[in-house]
Amino acid sequence: MTTIASLSAAELGPLYASKELSPVEVAKDALARIERFEPAVNAFAVRDEAVTLAMAEASQARWLKGEAIGPLDGVPVTIKDNLGVAGWSMRRGSAIASDAPFAEDSPITARLREAGTVFLGKTTMPEYGWKGVGDSPATGITRNPWNTGTGPGGSSSGAAVCAALNLGCLHMGTDGAGSIRIPAAFTGVVGLKPSYGRVPAWPISVMGFLAHLGPLTRTVTDTALAMKVIGQPDARDMTALTGRPPDYVDGLKGGVRGLRVAWSPRLGQDVTVDPEIASLTAAAAQVFAELGATVEEVDPGFADPIETLMTIWASGAALALRSVDAGGRAQMDPGLVAVAEQGEGIAASVYVDALLNQRNALAHRMAQFHARYDLLLTPTLPLPAFAVGRNTPEHGAYGEDWTRWTPFTYPFNITEQPAVSVPCGLTQAGLPAGLQIVGAFGKDALVLRAAAAFEQARPFARVDEPVQPI
Repeated sequence: MTTIASLSAAELGPLYASKELSPVEVAKDALARIERFEPAVNAFAVRDEAVTLAMAEASQARWLKGEAIGPLDGVPVTIKDNLGVAGWSMRRGSAIASDAPFAEDSPITARLREAGTVFLGKTTMPEYGWKGVGDSPATGITRNPWNTGTGPGGSSSGAAVCAALNLGCLHMGTDGAGSIRIPAAFTGVVGLKPSYGRVPAWPISVMGFLAHLGPLTRTVTDTALAMKVIGQPDARDMTALTGRPPDYVDGLKGGVRGLRVAWSPRLGQDVTVDPEIASLTAAAAQVFAELGATVEEVDPGFADPIETLMTIWASGAALALRSVDAGGRAQMDPGLVAVAEQGEGIAASVYVDALLNQRNALAHRMAQFHARYDLLLTPTLPLPAFAVGRNTPEHGAYGEDWTRWTPFTYPFNITEQPAVSVPCGLTQAGLPAGLQIVGAFGKDALVLRAAAAFEQARPFARVDEPVQPI
């Protein structure tokens, strides 16, 4: 039997139009499930039931009068806590941040409000989004619904959890080194990092050109619906693309037959890949051959760009904390403080070299690669979700630096390319694996088309409520 909890954004509009469901019913159902699940997963930084229900009632009135704004009118959404929502705080996971209401909507939030969506709240993240796991001094530990003894990844931690449990249909995240795709892989949902500038940002991230904005959802179609709305231009971001986005939903048609696809199981790097993840992602790559693509195992041919990433990343952290005194830093995540202190020692010439020369060289290398291959497939991550409350797995295979277990995600922040993580199966322990699909800059619609073809061929597993560790 179909329940509200199982419905996608694409399915809600027709049900509102036929009056089989109302936005108020859907909002109340989501709020009830949030209340039930939140103690187990801790996915929300801000909740405001009065605002949620007022938005749902306004949407319901529009549908009853035949004046719905569009297909997302009345669809419940969440927004990561580093994105501005007028009237709600924006603490970015920091215990020392002000809880004063933010003055105005960020572009992504403004577009969602204009589309008539219903805001359920703001989702959790690690402090300033500095790492790939889901704990912060402000909100504590966020947990993975597939096994609450494991973490959901980060930094769009709460967004991914809400997507996995369908607490709302569209969940806005940010991605500076994998922060959409990492939690998408760990929680078994779709997570798109669009081409840089496709989704305008404001306030601008201290991570600069690394920081992308995008959605996490349960289905590829819902991702496409979100992109049609949030990909609109906004003058507050001088780096944003100014052209109107394509029709991503219509672009899902066509499959992958005839495409040239590269499968790179390790990106040519010396990285330990969990055997189950290796098997599941290799099988997923083979699906593209079954669907008519030409699939070749080949590496892009670049060296690990971790130094380029960390030069930009640490410099951004230093900027974020430049006005925080010793007393404030003592209340912050020690790892973030250490990265900021590292950034304080980076010379301006080294930063500019990384930002311009090194970044451009890698982007040029990938542009040449995509002249030969339409798409690149990799594992999203080399391992399944690990014990909650840790920055790295306890077995020590990746050392103490969280970036060492994310080698497949951060290169494509440096190059600004679109990349999506889609679920591609479960391990024997019942934890999701993710396949990453990467396209050339600006080829977001092609990336989503390939994701839709894979989703249709291999439907994604779902988790309906948090699973407690055995």
